[in-house]
Amino acid sequence: MHEVVVNLHMHTRYSDGSGLHKDIAAAALKAGVDAVIVTDHNILVQGFEGYYKDRNKRVLMLLGEEVHDQARDPQKNHLLVFGANRELATFADNPQNLIDQVHEAGGICFLAHPDDPEAKAFNETDISWVDWSVQNYTGIELWNALSELKTVVPTKLHGAFYAYFPSFVAHRPIPNTLAKWDELLSTGQKVVAIGGSDAHALHMHLGPLHRVIFPYEFHFRGVNTHALLPEPLTGDVNTDRSLIYKAFAAGHCFVGYDLPALTKGFRFSAQGKEASAIMGDELSAKNGVTLQAKLPSNAEIRLVKDGQVVQTWMNQPACTYITTEPGVYRIEAYRRYLGRKRGWIYSNPIYVR
Repeated sequence: MHEVVVNLHMHTRYSDGSGLHKDIAAAALKAGVDAVIVTDHNILVQGFEGYYKDRNKRVLMLLGEEVHDQARDPQKNHLLVFGANRELATFADNPQNLIDQVHEAGGICFLAHPDDPEAKAFNETDISWVDWSVQNYTGIELWNALSELKTVVPTKLHGAFYAYFPSFVAHRPIPNTLAKWDELLSTGQKVVAIGGSDAHALHMHLGPLHRVIFPYEFHFRGVNTHALLPEPLTGDVNTDRSLIYKAFAAGHCFVGYDLPALTKGFRFSAQGKEASAIMGDELSAKNGVTLQAKLPSNAEIRLVKDGQVVQTWMNQPACTYITTEPGVYRIEAYRRYLGRKRGWIYSNPIYVR
């Protein structure tokens, strides 16, 4: 498999971000990601999709959309749409119809920031996903880097600290989102997890202080979605767009927090008597299954089955687990960074039926 690092969920001046597409491309080239997916609010911007290059580096920019009902007060139910062939914001008032329209338009979709709490100190409202009756969406945004910021700024003083020391913000996905993901998986449906930066590069002022919260390049070095492709990127935009979105749709990806240490190289696989599987796949429990995880460096590894930790390995670069029990198995990895244990890797599940 060929791994590509994708930073997704970001905004430009076409909605509520501060930068242009060329600024995002420049930041992505500096950060070293392979692709970015720009998702302005309720507008499918045209004309910027393609490869951007600087000397021997290149980055693929793809264009999606974050759709929500602008007439709803308070705001809820934001949907990330990738790969659709037309504008879909006109369907935002009905989340299920919107999801259905995404499929008709050839796209995939993810429930954006399922838990996005209010931050009273900064007059930010709760914009969580609330319509859990919907079906047939591709997955959820398990870790949203900007939503997490709202959980750690009870006062403006806290906000000022994190404005100058943003590396202290990220800890792990919001616990309620993790629990909701496991709940959804327990129903038997496949729900793909992705991680998004929600980068806006907002210019914030607090008295004489001015900071950008947070620069695009900083976000691109943080929470990323790593996709596993059957072949390397070709340099052809249409081909490579299809490769990345097919990997997302299949769950052949994982969420990596790349700031403490690069997560590239992580793999989670399973071997049965007659078949093998990677993240997002399913296989039979008959005659036993061997689950294996390999990490790029040592970490605390947790194997989660049906929402419960079944085994933990401390300070290890790999682990193996043999089972005959059906279940939804996934990996979490943690490592210490800036004095605290932080989430590092969250795999998509292997479904043992």
